[in-house]
Amino acid sequence: MSLPDRPAIAVLPFDNMSGDQEQDYFSDGISEDIITGLSKLRWFFVIARNSSFTYKGKAVHIRQVAAELGVRYVVEGSVRKNGDRVRITAQLNDAATGSHVWAEHYDRDLLDVFGVQDEITDAIVMAIEPQIYAAENFRSRRKPPNNVDAWDLLMRALSHHWRITREDSIAARALLEKAIAIDPDYGQAQALLATNYMFGVHLGWVDIATTVPLAERAALAAVTVDNEDAWAHTALGSVYFSTRRLDDSLAEFELALELNPNFAPAQGYYALALCYSGRWQDAYAATQRAIRQSPRDPTLAIYYGVGAYAQFIGRNYHDAIALAREATRHRGDLTGAYRVMTVAAGMAGQIDDAKAALRELRRTQPDISLAWIANALPWKNDADREHYLEGFRRAGLE
Repeated sequence: MSLPDRPAIAVLPFDNMSGDQEQDYFSDGISEDIITGLSKLRWFFVIARNSSFTYKGKAVHIRQVAAELGVRYVVEGSVRKNGDRVRITAQLNDAATGSHVWAEHYDRDLLDVFGVQDEITDAIVMAIEPQIYAAENFRSRRKPPNNVDAWDLLMRALSHHWRITREDSIAARALLEKAIAIDPDYGQAQALLATNYMFGVHLGWVDIATTVPLAERAALAAVTVDNEDAWAHTALGSVYFSTRRLDDSLAEFELALELNPNFAPAQGYYALALCYSGRWQDAYAATQRAIRQSPRDPTLAIYYGVGAYAQFIGRNYHDAIALAREATRHRGDLTGAYRVMTVAAGMAGQIDDAKAALRELRRTQPDISLAWIANALPWKNDADREHYLEGFRRAGLE
C-alpha cells in the first residue's frame, strides 16, 4: 500500500494491563481520544478508529500493522490501573526503520477518571506532534536533491521557522516559496508562509506596509484550500492582528482553537490579540494554557513574553519583569520580552533596570523608536498605548 503525501500514523488500542476486562473502556477511551486528537492536526494522515481497533487483543508486529494500514508511524501503549492509581505508557514507532521515536509514561491519581483521560490524551498528542515533525525533517534531509518535493521543503522550512531568528526566517521563507511554486494549492505551505511573514512584522524584522499584503494573500489562500486547518486560521488571525482588525483577529484565533484546542501557537497568538484588546486577564490565562500544552515549545519564550505584557497591562509590574526575564532566559534575542522589561521597569521606577533593558532591546531591534511603537502595534485602547509609551519615555527612548 502506498503512503499518502502526509505523515501517516495509526494508533493501536492500548493494552489493558489491569487484569480486569471491565477496565477495557478506560484503555479504549485513551486510544480513541488520541486518534481524535491527532486527527485535528491536519498535517497528519490518521487511520480511523475502526481500522486501528481490528488489532485489539492481537499480537502483531509493528511492521505488519504499518504495511496493512499504509502508515509509517504507529502509536502503541498500555494502561495499568491499581486501586486509585493509573500508569499509562505510550510509544511512537517508526515502522520503516524499526526505531522508537519517542516513549513516555504517566502516573496519575484517579480522582477524576475522565479528567485524567483528557489530561493524558492532551499530553501524548502534544508530545507526538513535534516528534513526527523532527523525524520527517531528518528523513527529508537524507533525500537526494532530485527527490525533494513540496512536503520535504515544508519540513525543512519548519525547522528554520521554529528557530525564530531573522536569518532562519529568511531561509524558511525561501523554502516555502519553492514549495508553493511546486504546488500553488499547498495550503499548509501558504499558512506557514503567512505566519512567517507576520512573525517578522511583530519582531520588527520586516516592513509592515510591504509584508502584510503578501501575508494576507497567503493566509486567504490557505483558508480557501482548507477551511478546517487551525494553522490557516491562525495565520489569517495574525494578519488581522497586525492590521488593527482585532475583533476579526480574535474570531480567527477562536476558530483555530475550536478546530484544535491543543494548538499552542494559536493560544499564544490569541493571548497577544487579547492583550492589545485590553483583556489582560484572559490573555494571561491563554499564555498559561500555551505553556502547559507545550512546555518544550521552541516558542516558549514568546508565551512568557506575552504573559509579561499581560501583567504589564494589569499594572503588575514586578510580575511582568519576572516573566520577561524568564522569556529572555529561554531566548536572549527576543525583542518583545525586552520591550516589556523596559516599560515595566520604567513604570515601576526602576530606571537603571529600564535603561539596561532598553540597551538590550536596541541590540535586538536597532531601529526601535517611539514613532515605530505608536504606529506598528495595534492597540484597541488609546490608554493602553499611552501607558506603554510612557514606560519607554521613562527609560529614555525618543
